Amino acid sequence: MHDDLYTESLTLPPEEAVVDIADFFKVFGDPTRLKILFLLEGGERGVSSISEELGMQQSTISQQLKLLRASRLVRFRKDGRNVLYRLDDEHIHAILALGKEHYAELG
Repeated sequence: MHDDLYTESLTLPPEEAVVDIADFFKVFGDPTRLKILFLLEGGERGVSSISEELGMQQSTISQQLKLLRASRLVRFRKDGRNVLYRLDDEHIHAILALGKEHYAELG
């Protein structure tokens, strides 16, 4: 397996870091938030586009995007009156890809 990766550091991160990392992963545990993240893998989207694609109310999508922003998983930019969302960085793309890869290996 990846034993060499684990032998480098066998110490636990500080408690505060463990709690923060656990909170980070909790955000991925909600199916609606995960669907939003998968949609944003394809590029920027507005709330109305996301809500239409998922068949959900804009207010529900906005609440989830607010949480995703607070968790630094997505970022936004304003384009006139529109607010466009995208994944925050390549780490989020990588985490989603690993999740899909792991799921495919289970089947």
